[in-house]
Amino acid sequence: MDSGLDLRTSSFRVDIPRQERNGRDIALDEHRMRTRFAVAFGNQALDGGGEARVESVSRAFNSPFWPFVLTSTSVGQEGLDFHLWCHAVVHWNLPTNPVDLEQREGRVHRYKGHAVRRNIAATLGPDLLTNGLAPGVDLWNELFDAAAATRGSGDGEMVPYWVFHRGPAKIERHVPVLPFSRDEAAVPQLRKSLAAYRLAFGQPRQEELVEFLGADRTDEELLQLASRLRIDLSPPELDGLSERFR
Repeated sequence: MDSGLDLRTSSFRVDIPRQERNGRDIALDEHRMRTRFAVAFGNQALDGGGEARVESVSRAFNSPFWPFVLTSTSVGQEGLDFHLWCHAVVHWNLPTNPVDLEQREGRVHRYKGHAVRRNIAATLGPDLLTNGLAPGVDLWNELFDAAAATRGSGDGEMVPYWVFHRGPAKIERHVPVLPFSRDEAAVPQLRKSLAAYRLAFGQPRQEELVEFLGADRTDEELLQLASRLRIDLSPPELDGLSERFR
């Protein structure tokens, strides 16, 4: 709480146009807005001097308190974790390749992410609270243990820690494109390339392989191809290990 609420805010000046009484001239009224709701991911100059460091902005956003919106350039699309209290990404402009798209959305799609916790709480939380908890028991440990017990035979260890489809939440992709714009035409092709990229991940000359795989295949055909060619690197079940070393 201390690190989240300790972020000092800066203020922006917004000019609001207003028509003069003579009906001909335009005046600008100055209005100041404090950045409590949304902040930019970067070093911020403060009113009283100094600046808020980028680490403080990241810590504050990764808390349940304000700010609730984080804006960033491409600097924030790799190597950062924003999944603790966020599961939605708004692409103000689309990247030119599926690699960057995967990197952007990977910031909020991580281990025990916000969407996963929301789904587990909505699905298993009511029964757990009804039955009651013993003193000193961690609520989230109990919920994840209960979610792991519902894992199907083909789910693997990714469920429920990375993926838990039962529930209302999901990783949201928002693309506010203008009608008849280049981005509107690029969205379907980029989604198709993303499915092919997941097949080509780790391969040399990925762009050529992605182009080849997506040339004459639909999205459904690419998903079927991915399921056939996928190499499962998930660890073996604990029961299987115990049988092997018994």
